[in-house]
Amino acid sequence: MRILANDGIDQSAKTALEAKGFSIDTNNIPQADLPSRINDYDVLLVRSATKVTREILDAAPNLKLVGRAGVGLDNIDTGYAREKGVAVVNTPAASSTSVAELVFAHLFSVCRMLQYTNREMPENGIADFNALKKTASAGIELKGKTLGLIGFGRIGREAARMAFGLGMNVIAFDPMITEAEVEITFHKDSGLPTIKKMIQTISKEEVLKNADFVSLHIPGGQGYVIAEAELNMMKKGSGLINCARGGVVSEHDLVNALNSGHLAYAGVDVFEKEPPVFDGILKLRNVSLTPHIGASTAEAQKRIGDEMAEQIIDFFK
Repeated sequence: MRILANDGIDQSAKTALEAKGFSIDTNNIPQADLPSRINDYDVLLVRSATKVTREILDAAPNLKLVGRAGVGLDNIDTGYAREKGVAVVNTPAASSTSVAELVFAHLFSVCRMLQYTNREMPENGIADFNALKKTASAGIELKGKTLGLIGFGRIGREAARMAFGLGMNVIAFDPMITEAEVEITFHKDSGLPTIKKMIQTISKEEVLKNADFVSLHIPGGQGYVIAEAELNMMKKGSGLINCARGGVVSEHDLVNALNSGHLAYAGVDVFEKEPPVFDGILKLRNVSLTPHIGASTAEAQKRIGDEMAEQIIDFFK
């Protein structure tokens, strides 16, 4: 069985699959060239870069399995894959901690203006140190603030755990979930017991109106979930964090809300187009930026690879 890991695969997963007799190709094939070359493979593994379209599936009569190394499946035409008899699997739990931690990296950054000082100090830190200090001293604490979660699946609940640990209040909306239990666990050597909190979800409008920070944890492919109307519902001076999917937030409307002062902060890991084509979101000093790295930690990639390897091995047993 030949596997094309077109967006890469962790070495431990590669080793495990090769031990079971699979042949792994980790050379990236450009999107435009995939239809002419995909029939050489039985399995296609992707992350977010490669799009598994009808054209690719039509060109791959030997393809038996598509694996998405991550949470969402919006870059795979899952319905057409099923029609073609191609199974689709993903790794929904493996990256929850990494994505949730990035949410808080952005929150800490904007609250203490790290994204601003990290840009300004290399050029102006000597000449204007006191001026930079005065500007950055207007930071705020997360403790006591309300985190609103749009989407309350695995990653949303992981973000809630971290928020509770920081002394934040948590409110959440999810169209598929009315309530969910959040387990707050501590380091194994702490001796502290696990705490369980039951969260009742509320409407999206209530979350937007009452949260100091809104964090998105939703799939893509559904158009704008946050645009001008939703941004106007948010509290004046609040912030928006998107480590979910590009295209669920209108970048132009977000920039307008930030420039007007209605929103004070934003943290953005994903963009409508990648690489970004709209640089307005990239230039604001009250925006914390990362280049789509939510699941890109060493630990998450190992968990993702190991889980994917297990699924592939089980599938072909």
